[in-house]
Amino acid sequence: MKTGIGVFIAAAVALGASWAGLVLAPSLQLGNAKLTTVLNSTDAYPLQRPGMAAVGLQVYRANGCAACHTQQVQQDGSTFEVALTGAGKDPVTVSNLVATLKLTGLTKEAADAAAATIGAAGGKTETHLTATGADIARGWGTRHSVAADYLYDAPVQPGSLRAGPDLANIGVRAADANWQLVHLYAPRAVVKDSTMPSFAYLFEVRPVGAMPSAEALKLPAGFTAPAGFEVVPTMAAKQLAAYLLSLRSDAPLYEAPYSQTAKP
Repeated sequence: MKTGIGVFIAAAVALGASWAGLVLAPSLQLGNAKLTTVLNSTDAYPLQRPGMAAVGLQVYRANGCAACHTQQVQQDGSTFEVALTGAGKDPVTVSNLVATLKLTGLTKEAADAAAATIGAAGGKTETHLTATGADIARGWGTRHSVAADYLYDAPVQPGSLRAGPDLANIGVRAADANWQLVHLYAPRAVVKDSTMPSFAYLFEVRPVGAMPSAEALKLPAGFTAPAGFEVVPTMAAKQLAAYLLSLRSDAPLYEAPYSQTAKP
């Protein structure tokens, strides 16, 4: 009997500790999260998503988009590069010196040393921080995702499977609303080998009225509606597109810095 009670108490403690560590603590951490500021700026980050985009999050969730897409750019590290911004009074000497130096893929110490060497010759430089990693190289983002990126999302859907590309910064990579809508209606119309299923049920194929709808999709050849018909997005499609366009994790932050002048 005593052994049974001991096992029960031990199990309860173990489960309680697991729940506190995996559920309660992260919930409290995110619940107390506050607006931060963009690095070297007074701009607040993140901004509240506009109304259609906020509703679009629920459309994103209802259609299971998180099953195939993540919203969490990963970063392996960072490097520094030194950019020449002025050659001074002896441009030939400075240019020849720059040609002998390694100026990319540097540590901070090496970048500072290169900048000092060029400065001693009269040149002017800027040092840029560049995030590195497979996700960065793919163009999925400019820096790793942090908690602040999800501050206004409920539910937060970082995802865990990448059957499709990461979407954390899709609003920057594909900022055209028509592209987003065409991609939802006929993915292979804009991405030749896409494995994404069509979300055509979020659109209405209807006869063209006296005047074509201003919202009718501009579809490429081979994907257009039958003659006399047009494809028009429903409100849900427009909300989902608005949400996708609002996904922009491109602000340099204290906890996730990068140089806006450097190309990832």
